[in-house]
Amino acid sequence: MTSPRNYVLPLTVALAVGIMVVMFGGGGADGESATAELKALGSSTVAGKATFTATSDGKVLVNADISGLIPGKHGVHVHEFGDCSAPDGMSAGGHFNPDSHEHGAPGVTAHPGDLGNLEADANGRATLSLVLDQVTLDAGPLSVVGRGLIVHADPDDLKSQPVGMAGARIACAVIMDDTGDTRPVVQAK
Repeated sequence: MTSPRNYVLPLTVALAVGIMVVMFGGGGADGESATAELKALGSSTVAGKATFTATSDGKVLVNADISGLIPGKHGVHVHEFGDCSAPDGMSAGGHFNPDSHEHGAPGVTAHPGDLGNLEADANGRATLSLVLDQVTLDAGPLSVVGRGLIVHADPDDLKSQPVGMAGARIACAVIMDDTGDTRPVVQAK
């Protein structure tokens, strides 16, 4: 018969790993998802939905379908706070940038909030499909759950600091997990 003491070390290790995953996150369980329902700000007519889905390799796939845009490019970013209460969207704070990286194009040493540009067609509709490797859907400082998603009036130039000269905020959404919850955001370091 095995002594109960023989289970203590494996259980302690398993508990420690579990705590680390909760604290520091991973991409999220494969298929875990979050959504953001965009609402117009000010006099814009922008509406749409974005989904964030954890992939098996620890990344997050973002897909968005947005309408009501003026034809052309529009900056889109994850912002610090899931707060769309201000009529101009400023309650969402600045770009989500937990490690203080410079602003830039997605995937090119930019901060996690940089999603680049949407390009609206002649009917004002735009789609986005982008894989992010700097964020998670799990609880922790890199989670996008509970943060804001903002669409801007102008294109993001992908270089001007700190936010790319993307202009006014014309749509805002709170990113909610697949249960509809906006888990409290853990403040970045």
